[in-house]
Amino acid sequence: MEPSELRADVPALERTTYFNTGASGPSPTRVVEAVESCLEYHEYEAPASEGMYSAAFDVFDRTREAVADHLGATTEEVALTQSTTDGINRIAAALDWEPGDVVVRTDLEHSSGILPWKRLSRQGVDVAVAESEDGRVDVEEMEAALDDAKLVVLSSLTWSHGTRLPVAEVVERAHEAGAFVLVDAVQSPGQMPVDVKQWGADFVAGAGHKWLLGPYGAGFLYVDEGVERHLEPSHIGYRSVEDPNAEEYAYEPGAHRLEVGTVSPAPYAGLQEAIELVEEIGYDSIQDRIAELTDRLKEGIVAADGVDLVSPREYESGLVTFTVDDRDPESFVAELADDGIQIRSLPFPDGAVRASVHVFNTVDDVDELVARL
Repeated sequence: MEPSELRADVPALERTTYFNTGASGPSPTRVVEAVESCLEYHEYEAPASEGMYSAAFDVFDRTREAVADHLGATTEEVALTQSTTDGINRIAAALDWEPGDVVVRTDLEHSSGILPWKRLSRQGVDVAVAESEDGRVDVEEMEAALDDAKLVVLSSLTWSHGTRLPVAEVVERAHEAGAFVLVDAVQSPGQMPVDVKQWGADFVAGAGHKWLLGPYGAGFLYVDEGVERHLEPSHIGYRSVEDPNAEEYAYEPGAHRLEVGTVSPAPYAGLQEAIELVEEIGYDSIQDRIAELTDRLKEGIVAADGVDLVSPREYESGLVTFTVDDRDPESFVAELADDGIQIRSLPFPDGAVRASVHVFNTVDDVDELVARL
């Protein structure tokens, strides 16, 4: 599939110049049709054939396989969740915490990577924050905190700056110190390849509704083989255990123990279709196009009076953060939205707004935004 074919299949792009995929991506019609088809079959056909539970479980199995193949994992290492936040919380609630345990996170995390540890701090867990500079963390400076850590939390790609963090290096140092590592990877799949085995992290959380252009409600959680033995899920249901009717329950092996009960299969059918679509385009094409377009956008930002580029000048991702002098970010974003251009404001860095450039964007899109700057 060519990027132009993808663009033609996204109805929302007929009515807006969309630069907000880092928040949520507009789905192509074939993804929405997969959701609709799954729901119709589940509700209209399955009751009279294999049954609604069997039909749903078949979708779950196929989606786990698609996610696992996409991330370089096994199906046993993938749990289906509702979102990245959901996946992070399932890990936070499943680890055995004691007063004095330490969580180390960066100061670049989304609220999904902040709030669960704030809650645990009320139970006596200490939270250490590794400070960053210009969207980057110094692993050497993190090491002192890593010595006492039970869990280290970081993003693969910062939502605030669009910078890539040194996941594999942090994982190596954290494991040497005896700590687990949880990666918020939601900004990566869909715009760049992810190989969880190369990262070496214990847990990787993500979702399909951003760069993968999938529907809301379909997330995924990778748990490295063997690490599940350290997890005691806070919620349990028939999808968590091998035999829900046994006198003594036994958790499902691998990550599946973190799944609980009945959810709609429809979003997962959409996620499966979205992954297939991204793979049809190919990450070489996706990254080349994003790099080309972000370079053009950054060139325009640097050349514009009163506009300062916050993200790195060289390509790292499709997230481009900048500030506009003497303009309130939220008012500026609203003004652009009134003119049909979608970007977003950020809580940090101070005064910043962010444009997300994906493979469906065009030179004309970029030039339209630059003209407004």
